Parts: sequence; structure tokens; C-alpha cells
Amino acid sequence: MTVSQISVFANSRPGHMGRVLGLFEEAGVSVRGFSAADTGEYGILRFVVDRPEAALAALKEAGCACTVTPVLCLKLEDTPGELSRVIGVLARCGINVVYCYSMISTYIVLSVTDAERARELLAEEPVEMISQDDIARFVAARDGKEA
Repeated sequence: MTVSQISVFANSRPGHMGRVLGLFEEAGVSVRGFSAADTGEYGILRFVVDRPEAALAALKEAGCACTVTPVLCLKLEDTPGELSRVIGVLARCGINVVYCYSMISTYIVLSVTDAERARELLAEEPVEMISQDDIARFVAARDGKEA
């Protein structure tokens, strides 16, 4: 089980992230997690949202350079060493974590070299895998709506 991560390639200048977030707002898309990485002149903005199709459509309509990548989203117990334990499971099996970032609470997003194998390994661990539908339900519950 994976969720859709949207990566947006942008000039590393003031206002570019705000422009993307404005597009999401206009499309009624809620950002649940994000990462911003600067590579000098350019940056990569990564987002996990409740409605990836709507977000992608808004970005493409605005002419933004963007891609969608399947990533894992895990809910970890909020205890010391839990992230280390999960990363260790993947490392012992030769799966590299390319990057990761946290979402709300103790939700984390992992981009790994073998998502399917990582998912299978982590299904045996006491972590909760989060689906794209779960993300939409969290937002709907927050807003008092049905997902």
C-alpha cells in the first residue's frame, strides 16, 4: 500500500512555494505532509495531499513541472527508538531510504528503493500502513464531512 507524493520542481526564489500552495488552496486540496529541498537555483517541493488527482490537475493547468511518486506512509508509535527500529528493518534487508519526512503527528513518509518489498517487510512489523483513502478520511473527519 502506497500513497501518492507530488513533487514540484521550482526555481528557488521567494514566492514559488506560496504559488503552489495557493493552487492547492484554490483546488480545495489539503496538504498533509511536505518537504522542501533546495539544490541551489532550483528546489524540489514534495507533498502528500488528500486529493492528489485534483492537486496534479491544478499544477499541470498552471504549467508547473511535477511528478507523482508512490511512497510509503507509516504511523509509528510515539516512543523513543521507533523510527530507528523501522529504518533498521529496511537496512537489514538492503533497502535504502532515499529520503523521508514527517507528516502530522507521528506519520512519516518514506521514499525507498523497493516500495513493494519494504511494504511486505513492514507489514510484519507493529506499524500501521496509511493508504491514500486514509489521508482523505483524516481530512474529512477534521472537516466533519464524509470521505
